[in-house]
Amino acid sequence: MQGYYGKPEETARALDTDGWFHTGDMALHRPDGYMRFVGRYKDMLKVGGENVDPMEVEAYLLRHPAVRQVAVVGYPDARLTEVPVAFVIRHDGVAVTAEEILTACRGRIASFKIPRHVFFVEELPTTSSGKIQKVKLRAEALRLLGG
Repeated sequence: MQGYYGKPEETARALDTDGWFHTGDMALHRPDGYMRFVGRYKDMLKVGGENVDPMEVEAYLLRHPAVRQVAVVGYPDARLTEVPVAFVIRHDGVAVTAEEILTACRGRIASFKIPRHVFFVEELPTTSSGKIQKVKLRAEALRLLGG
């Protein structure tokens, strides 16, 4: 890969002196030679000095029977730097409250990983390829929470 198309400044920031191109993606190199994408370093939350992988929190929340789809993003916090916020799409016809979602987390995942707010949405913003646009969700969290 030579760089980002039409974005020389971003390419310069991602290319190191040894010629390695740092995309910000996290991956595992599997024994069969393939790579498995596991997330993005840019999506990692910093909660009170702890790294929180939003994909880990999303995977836990997806275990809840009412949750069809979820995206977790960071929301600025004066004391903790940022805190997790969840945007949840419920399964059709299933009623669940934000408090019920949060109660399902307490005592099962680390307290700093538990979302501070849960917003129910009908859909998540996505790119044409189906990737969730977390930048838009962060902006929506700021709008909803008055940040």
